[in-house]
Amino acid sequence: MLKPVGAAPALNPFRPLIEAAGSVILGKTQELKLAFICLLAGGHLLIEDLPGVGKTTLAHLLARLLGLRYSRIQFTSDMLPADVLGVSIYDRSAEQFRFHPGPVFAQVVLADEINRATPKAQSALLEAMEERQVTAEGETRSLPQPFFVIATQNPAHQVGTFPLPESQLDRFLMRIALGYPSQDQERLLLAGEDRRALVAGMEPLMDAETLVQAQARLEGVHAAPPIIDYCLGILDYTRASSRFRHGLSPRAGIGLLRAAKAWALVDGRDFVAPDDIQEVLPAVVAHRLRQGDDGDPHADPSAAAQILDAVPIP
Repeated sequence: MLKPVGAAPALNPFRPLIEAAGSVILGKTQELKLAFICLLAGGHLLIEDLPGVGKTTLAHLLARLLGLRYSRIQFTSDMLPADVLGVSIYDRSAEQFRFHPGPVFAQVVLADEINRATPKAQSALLEAMEERQVTAEGETRSLPQPFFVIATQNPAHQVGTFPLPESQLDRFLMRIALGYPSQDQERLLLAGEDRRALVAGMEPLMDAETLVQAQARLEGVHAAPPIIDYCLGILDYTRASSRFRHGLSPRAGIGLLRAAKAWALVDGRDFVAPDDIQEVLPAVVAHRLRQGDDGDPHADPSAAAQILDAVPIP
């Protein structure tokens, strides 16, 4: 059981998880911390990178360490929404249709290469990500708790990709990229045990009930009025700047503050500092902002740095 927020020893239930994950995915401590914080904040994670850098391994690893039910959906150009949500099949013995849940009915769902599917198949996740429920064949069904979507996508310039619409990008709390390992880390990867075997051999360090309790602790993390003003200043700047096609949504503002609270909680504090906002800002805003001057449809990787330079700390 987790202790109250004021009890320091229980404030960092994710520290051992981050350390354990770091023994499998080498040299990516910041990215791993952001992934766990995204989950702690109740959001969803988008990982955009080249194939083969560990995106799928990270998703499986998170589910393993947290003791959560895991499913993987390989998105392809011929996928249908029913392949995600499920389908009703006629049961002759009962003389009625029975619903067979799709892979979205899991606690950790890996939507692998989501931008290789058509927009119709991509949209099957929209209600699930926002409402934690799905409507299939006229009936609404609740999803298990906790519910966490990790979507991977290949770079947009690669063949056979369909860009995610802004409405779906906004439903991802964070976007991260893993990138190539350093030469020393890659030497360890080549000489060491297979990563899949390492993941399979790991024991859970948390369970679903404890995770839900940890997520509930965010309500006890205090955000003082100046912190709220700082978040508002960031939102207002993106909406007034001519650099961006459109500013950050209210959903993005709520997500930014929740992510900052989660960062503070993992760092052992029950209050948000400006540094917490600055740490999570790049992962929270970059995929939501588009350059408005030249109509570039891609995310603006330098947006966070410009925002931090322009918006004063209260």
